Amino acid sequence: VIGEGCKIGNGCIIHPGVVVYDTIILGDNCIIHAGTVIGSDGFGYVEIDKVWKKIEHLGGVDVGSNVEIGANSAIDRGCLGKTEIGAGTKIDNLVHVSHNVKIGYGCALAGQVGFVGGAELGDNVQVGGQAGFSLVKVASGSVVAAKAGVTKDIQEGAFVSGFPARLHSEELKTQAVLRKIIKNYNQKGR
Repeated sequence: VIGEGCKIGNGCIIHPGVVVYDTIILGDNCIIHAGTVIGSDGFGYVEIDKVWKKIEHLGGVDVGSNVEIGANSAIDRGCLGKTEIGAGTKIDNLVHVSHNVKIGYGCALAGQVGFVGGAELGDNVQVGGQAGFSLVKVASGSVVAAKAGVTKDIQEGAFVSGFPARLHSEELKTQAVLRKIIKNYNQKGR
């Protein structure tokens, strides 16, 4: 389903079961796999008198050229501004990009990655499967390991892992100390 007012670039391949809501922009040579939804409302509500009221999402989604989005992914429209996927970015299956997220040029996101609305990735960021992002900025050239929970901004070129995500070298040291503590505990017969 292609909504009204969409701009679909040349050479795009849109597989069966894809829904592209109204006014979405896809650059040239994009590949959108089956079951993906681009432009649905984000998870935006305000509590009034103990009742959740929906916040209307008026923004859009801009997908750059040469982007590939895997099956059953969801790219939410911006609340007021827009959600952006940079040219050359590759997104695996089952990825959720919330409202107003900005993903830079040439990023690679593995399966089941999720973003809180407003998170930002710089250019050429690599993200392992099942990583999660709160409202953070991840600088260009960074690598986020699988299952990392990114709760703070990441500096350029950093390699982070764990929850909360921190430099991978620090996480490895922490894991080594924990293994040693557990081994000592078990040796004492407790």
